[in-house]
Amino acid sequence: MSVDLDISGQVARLSIKRAEKLNALTAEMVDSLASRCREIERSDARVVILSGEGKAFCAGGDIEAWSGETPEDFGRHWVRDGHTAFDALARLRQPLIAVLDGHALGGGLELAACADLRIAEEHIKIGQPETGLGIIPGWSGTQRAVRRLGAQTVRRMAVMGEVFSAQEALGLGIVDHVVPKGQGVARADVAARHVLSRSPRATELAKMMINAAEGEERERVIEALAGTIAAGSDDLVEGLAAFHEKRPPSFGDRT
Repeated sequence: MSVDLDISGQVARLSIKRAEKLNALTAEMVDSLASRCREIERSDARVVILSGEGKAFCAGGDIEAWSGETPEDFGRHWVRDGHTAFDALARLRQPLIAVLDGHALGGGLELAACADLRIAEEHIKIGQPETGLGIIPGWSGTQRAVRRLGAQTVRRMAVMGEVFSAQEALGLGIVDHVVPKGQGVARADVAARHVLSRSPRATELAKMMINAAEGEERERVIEALAGTIAAGSDDLVEGLAAFHEKRPPSFGDRT
């Protein structure tokens, strides 16, 4: 039961490993996912590939893990901690490729929605079964999923209970490519090589701006870009020198 991370060169590989439970996420696994994202952010990786072990990509949140919680703890911890982890995944500076090598249901669909590119193997099913259990999609399944997959598509899954095949998901824009069973990782490797052939800085900036355009992290993007410009200016050099020398800064006519 783990979220494994392997970084080899410029490719980071995240793997959800709980095959006996269809990779259903526990609270500990959610926390681990958030931690893994911090490791990736600080690494030299330029692209990330996310996959699941065994027969499922991810069956969502483990029902046994959350069904016994009080309503207060469910909202305060289960939902909010999931958002923290999934937000970190969606907002990685590196492009994220999800390999749906098994069913992506509930939280698994929300996990897939964090990716910049989704590759589905032809045998999988995709859906949001939560309302059939008396609960709602809680890890941005009615928010990020709507922005990235479309409101009507999410209505069909979350409200009407429809479950889509890989080919149907491709037609609806839920996934970007469909490949034969067992070939998802190989197709992701091809996509990763395309990413690595492009400008690292321009790719990172393009992802940030696209995220901002869809409302994913507008405030952070604006401040990060402005901060980068300010940190590269002569004004900062002078300001820091003045601070250390205990004198007023002399910015002059710098622009």
